[in-house]
Amino acid sequence: MKLLPYWQDSAPSFYGAASGPVDGHFDVAVIGGGFTGLGAARKLALEGKSVIVLEAARIGAGASGRNGGHLNNGLAHSNLAARQQFGADKARALYQAFDAGIDTLERIIGEENITCNFRRSGKIKLASKPGHIDAMRRNFDAVNREVDPDTEWLDRNALGHEVVSDAFHAGVLQHRSAMMHMGRFVIGLAEAAVRRGAVVHQEAPVTSHQRLRSGWQLQTPKGRVTAGQVMLATGAYTDKAFPWFRRRIVPVGSFIIATRPLSDAEIAGSLPGDRTFVNSMNIGNYFRMTPDRRLIWGGRARFSARSDQGSDSKSGAVLQRSLAATFPQLANVEIEYCWGGLVDMTADRFPRAGMADGMWYSMGYSGHGAQIATHMGEIMADRILGRERINPWQGLPWQAVPLHTGKPWFLPLVGMYYQMKDKLT
Repeated sequence: MKLLPYWQDSAPSFYGAASGPVDGHFDVAVIGGGFTGLGAARKLALEGKSVIVLEAARIGAGASGRNGGHLNNGLAHSNLAARQQFGADKARALYQAFDAGIDTLERIIGEENITCNFRRSGKIKLASKPGHIDAMRRNFDAVNREVDPDTEWLDRNALGHEVVSDAFHAGVLQHRSAMMHMGRFVIGLAEAAVRRGAVVHQEAPVTSHQRLRSGWQLQTPKGRVTAGQVMLATGAYTDKAFPWFRRRIVPVGSFIIATRPLSDAEIAGSLPGDRTFVNSMNIGNYFRMTPDRRLIWGGRARFSARSDQGSDSKSGAVLQRSLAATFPQLANVEIEYCWGGLVDMTADRFPRAGMADGMWYSMGYSGHGAQIATHMGEIMADRILGRERINPWQGLPWQAVPLHTGKPWFLPLVGMYYQMKDKLT
């Protein structure tokens, strides 16, 4: 079993990275080489701006290369709860922002001819308990009526054509959702940004920053640069050099395993629908097939802010047990990949984007960034260019998490709370 992300292991290498020292002056410096940062850099370069991307590790080394591979449209939250909190118009706009994110991905993939197995597969949210059905049905009725008619309620009989398991009792199918190979996309996006004129440096973490009279100076181990404007796109990997943001982001581990390639008979007997799936538990699981027919199975196996080989392997064992419990017919299938990554959670699980502490930023995707991060990169690029483009998260307050300075000591308590909720609901 390989303790590394399947997406990274099965993606091509990135050949567009700059060599030599980090130096010079740029219109915009983008910190972070994932979907958000590369989406912004490509857009800015297309508009004729000089752009440098400073990535602390390798392109796609963070959440963009460590996720479950889902591009799920619409809010992960209850639409009814969002409507109550924000009003009908705002809740609809937030839902549609994720739809627009998938449209942006599809457009860029076509414009740049990125080979990444993009497909409008549809997503099914699965009711894990009979007691979850009523709330899911009420939320579905509101979404289908007011926001997204391209949705479908699946009773247990209909669900059997999609997923073969006794663990689920009903489902909601969102037809606009999609999937892709995350590693191939992030490398293709980086190559596109370089092709359009951006400079991309790997292994160049920003260790300090200084405000100048007309911009910023950024220090890295490879040298320093100056820039008129800075965009921060570091998510859960935001470090102590940016304390304002770090106090507002809670890094939470999310862990994933991938099986060996399954046979046609094994797929037909477990996931004939070939969509993205997520269950309704608070500490739940998400899963899908890969282009080479592996089953990817992920979840919050342990409430931890660590992702290393030791933590990942412990979480992988938990995930393997939950996979076997859900699909006993796959209990003995070999696991060939196991990995983890950090999710950039906010207190209310809504993203944040705008300008703070003198820097542009977009982060806090709370486990639902793959579908919207590149889109938000383009939105923030337009804002940097001075264009009045709607930022869906504009105006959402973003207070620091109490007693949080970067290391989330409270995660085990959060895990105990959600475990209790899952037992009682």
